[in-house]
Amino acid sequence: MIEWRPLGTGARPVPQPVATPLVWAGAFGGALVLVGVLNTVVGTDRPGLVLLALSLLAAVLGLCARFTAAPGTAVLCWLFLNGFAIPPAGTLTWAGSRDTTWLACLLTATLIGTSLARLAHARAAYRRLAPERARQDGGRGDGPYGS
Repeated sequence: MIEWRPLGTGARPVPQPVATPLVWAGAFGGALVLVGVLNTVVGTDRPGLVLLALSLLAAVLGLCARFTAAPGTAVLCWLFLNGFAIPPAGTLTWAGSRDTTWLACLLTATLIGTSLARLAHARAAYRRLAPERARQDGGRGDGPYGS
């Protein structure tokens, strides 16, 4: 007996996010390179520019990360921003509201990137459903004469 199976129809699964340690490694390496390049080109007197660049990096990393990776990504980017983008370079400091704002900005950028990726993947998975294949009666439709 022949059993009819649909090929390539229905929803495909949403892509899995990248593992958290890999995202954190990307944040570490990316922030290191980004801060180094900006310190060389612009200097250490413009931390706002470095914050913007690191926020963009955090948002891009958020596109492929889980929500649980967001705090670690933000903290890693902040460590490089605080340690190497403001004088004295190589010294971590805490300046109350400034560092709280920077951390919040980096965390928000990461969460926005992750949220946008999840919404885009979910929408793409939903749109893969062909409207003519969606059944209202809950039947499976396993063939040309589906039940």
